[in-house]
Order: sequence, then C-alpha cells, then structure tokens
Amino acid sequence: MHKTYKNHQKEAVQHINTIIENVPSHRKASKHTYSFSGKSFGEQLAIWDHIWRNTDDFWLRIHAFFFLERHMKEADELKQMWPVVMKWQDNVSDWGLCDALAKIYTKILVVAPVKVYSTLKKWNKDHDLWKRRQSVVSLLYYSRTKKKYLTFDKIERLITSLLKDKEYYVQKAVGWTLRELGTVYPKQTFSYLISHIKSVSGIAFTIATEKMNMDVKNELKALRK
Repeated sequence: MHKTYKNHQKEAVQHINTIIENVPSHRKASKHTYSFSGKSFGEQLAIWDHIWRNTDDFWLRIHAFFFLERHMKEADELKQMWPVVMKWQDNVSDWGLCDALAKIYTKILVVAPVKVYSTLKKWNKDHDLWKRRQSVVSLLYYSRTKKKYLTFDKIERLITSLLKDKEYYVQKAVGWTLRELGTVYPKQTFSYLISHIKSVSGIAFTIATEKMNMDVKNELKALRK
C-alpha cells in the first residue's frame, strides 16, 4: 500500500509541477482527473494525507487542501476528515496553509463542535504559534461562510487567552476573529472591546475595527488614549 501511495504522489507531482505558480491556476488545475480520482472519498483522503505528510512542497499541500475543499458540503465526510486533517496542522509553518486549513476546520466545527473545540482549546496554549493562530481563526473564519456559531463565551475565552501573545501572526488572528465576532455578536463584541481596550494590541485593534462605523471606531480610539 505504501508503494501505491508513493506512485500516486509521483503522479500528483508530475501534474502539479507543470502549473504556473499562482492560486487561480492551481485551483483550476486541481480539477485534474488522476488515476485514483474514482476511488471512494476515504481512499482519496488517505492518498492526499500521505502526500501532505510526505512533502514540504507548498503547492502539493495546497492541492490536498483543494481536495478537502470539494468535500465541505457533506456532514459525514467532514466528520470523517477530522481525525486525519487535524494532524495536518502539525506540518504548518506559514499563514497561507494555516488559513487554508481554517476554512476546512471551521466547517467541521459546525458538525463536530465538541471534538473540534476541544482541539482548538489545546492549540490555544501550544508553543507553536501556528496552532495558537489556528485556535482562533477556525472559530469563525469568515463569519459569512457559516450559519451556525459557537456561543460568544466560548469564542471570547480563546481570544482573551491570546491578547498578550507576542507573535505578530497571532495578533493578526486575534484582530481577525474580533472583527468577525463583531458581525455575529455586535453588542457583546463592542462591550468586550471596551472592557479590554488597553489589552488589545495595536495590530489586533486595527483589524478588529476596520469594518466598524467611523463614530464607533473613534469612540474606541478615544478610550484607548
């Protein structure tokens, strides 16, 4: 089986290496039919899992993400993904792959909230900055892409834990999540920002307030001063 997976990986590499290195080109090319494309979802997931874990190539991993992206509508497939793709975060070392996985994780969070939130809580305290970033970005991703949300308290808890995090990309994630939280729970988020006005970093504050009404934003800026 391992040899078969290696052959599938070689096939994917040969195709992907011919593509111009930009996301639109790769997204279009991800619709390519491989010799294994007719296999069951579980079998294809195992192949892409092998590819993800046995390469350092960004674009190969992006194609593994594209495979997942095509299977975000079925709750059963999302649940089947989780034990496999939660481990993909171990190989993340840049914001691009981190945020790509967030798009998947946030969908799985809807259908398996207990399991996913439990993992996000662990990542929230992890030494790996990308796991800490993921612990909040996955909570909402872009809120417009979701119909169900965790409670304000559950989301706030993980944000608050990272308010004083020193990593730039974690602070950007805090701001992103506060911004999206404001679209789902506007009153509670405004009250939260007032209560933590001196604790929210400049990086996070700028992102958190970028879509706010100017009068509201100015009121919060005045409080920070």
